[in-house]
Amino acid sequence: MTYIRTLSFLIISLLFSGLSIAQDASPKVNQLGYKPDLSKIVITPYNDAMNFFLKNAESGEVVYTGKLTGGGFNEPSGEQVKVADFSNFNAPGNYILEIENGETSFEFDISNDIFKSVTKAVMKAYYFMRASSALEEEYAGEWARPMGHPDTSVMIHPSAATESRPEGVIISSPKGWYDAGDYNKYVVNSGISTYTLLFAYEQFPEFFNTQNLNIPESDNSIPDILDEVLWNLRWLLTMQDPEDGGVYHKATTANFEDASMPEDATSQRYVVMKNTPATLDFAAMMAQAARVYKPFLPEFADSALTASQKAWQWAKQNPEVMYRQNQMNRQYDPDVVTGAYGDGSASDEFFWAGSELFISTGQKEYYDESGWKEADVTVPGWNNVRALGLYSLVHHQGDLDGISNQDKTAMNETLIAITDEMVGQSVTAPYRSPFGYENGHFFWGSNGHAGNIGMAILQSYQLTENQKYYEAALRVADYLLGVNPTGYSYITGFGDKQVMNIHHRPSEADNIDAPVPGMVAGGPNPRNLNQDCGEDKYPSKLPALAFLDDWCSYSTNEITINWNAPVVYLFSGLEYLGKK
Repeated sequence: MTYIRTLSFLIISLLFSGLSIAQDASPKVNQLGYKPDLSKIVITPYNDAMNFFLKNAESGEVVYTGKLTGGGFNEPSGEQVKVADFSNFNAPGNYILEIENGETSFEFDISNDIFKSVTKAVMKAYYFMRASSALEEEYAGEWARPMGHPDTSVMIHPSAATESRPEGVIISSPKGWYDAGDYNKYVVNSGISTYTLLFAYEQFPEFFNTQNLNIPESDNSIPDILDEVLWNLRWLLTMQDPEDGGVYHKATTANFEDASMPEDATSQRYVVMKNTPATLDFAAMMAQAARVYKPFLPEFADSALTASQKAWQWAKQNPEVMYRQNQMNRQYDPDVVTGAYGDGSASDEFFWAGSELFISTGQKEYYDESGWKEADVTVPGWNNVRALGLYSLVHHQGDLDGISNQDKTAMNETLIAITDEMVGQSVTAPYRSPFGYENGHFFWGSNGHAGNIGMAILQSYQLTENQKYYEAALRVADYLLGVNPTGYSYITGFGDKQVMNIHHRPSEADNIDAPVPGMVAGGPNPRNLNQDCGEDKYPSKLPALAFLDDWCSYSTNEITINWNAPVVYLFSGLEYLGKK
């Protein structure tokens, strides 16, 4: 009966795909490889083979033989799969995995340094996203380019006008990171991105203190990750109205630019309306930055804390000012049609900002006013940041006075509960991963969600020291690097089958075949197929296969700063915690 149900669902799934697709029969392998002493999983579509062989990639010598086991039916990709587990083979080297019927994997390594290069690359990607800076060949290699967007003549949009800064006034708002495939700079999406990078440093300082990204600031006394984040923080400070403390939503053109290089994209840029979520995201980032940068740049840290407190006060006085772009466009000209990053509630931002201010100042009123609740904490996203406050409170709980032991226990339990179901599912899920086993995992930015799941799981690992959490986070890394239904490595520059045609204007316009390295593509997303390239261009409508490696596919193949950030955390955490 189970077989009949599975077969029926498979037939329905193939019909639902709308295309006659031949499932890729090759084994899905982490295209970088595996650590010697950790688990090693490869997934292969179902076939009659019983055995698999691990071969030396150069000589072809069989070094290990194992039995394929049943992985089960993977609903999001409509496929039955088998599992090749060679966790007890740990000899370093370069290998391929071959199935008994002759299908072979891409080459991969077994090495203790397997994640070293990709960990650096996903962080170095932020250097390539810098606005208001030329990228010199010494640091950028073949992706060097002239400066774009000095942003010294940014106009106050009518929606942002005040008596002290009326419509049309010019302000200076340089630096920051380009948000995604476009050239605009968004406070809200900087929120979770900046936090995640700073939190990675807070949790793994020894790792980042020795990481050299080869950026212009690498020779100074500040860790490179903090130098890079500082580029964005200095821009963010320009987004606060000095008169009242409110924060503009974004620095943007009215329309998206064409696929041109930064120096050729010269349309007028505006700052648009102040609102509560953007102001609270700003308050949270600056409060966190104040404590992180205090040992390195005490004056900057002090100014960041002052800016944070001023933003908090504005938000308290304006607790429900939401950014609604369509409504704004009905009131003001010019219309702004770039990324909206709208939100319906600021309750999670209040909790996050209050938590960060409490940690950085010790003033319990911030915690009391932030609205701590045990319930409704989930894997975070740019518009759902309650978990970020939870992460910080749990990490700093030993230094915090005024929080009851009952609250601390509840926070720890809530954090672990975020991931326990996914970690439990990963033991038997067809791809043995805490991400990708259900259709609901696949939406715009699914790979960023995968990274955030991995980040949440590593919080649980640090709280419990239970190896099952580390192994589950490792499976997320495997997923991003090729152990997934499409077989793609979703990180540019890594893997034999890697994404090449990301929706990223410099990578499209620079006449270089290879995209800028270290970028995390958005990932499968069945919900917007008619929005960009056209539904007929996609290989499948099935959730885990609804991906297209094409510039036109901004719904699956764009890159953004908030999708890279959790992957920075994931790989650096795996590296640092794996060596403790």
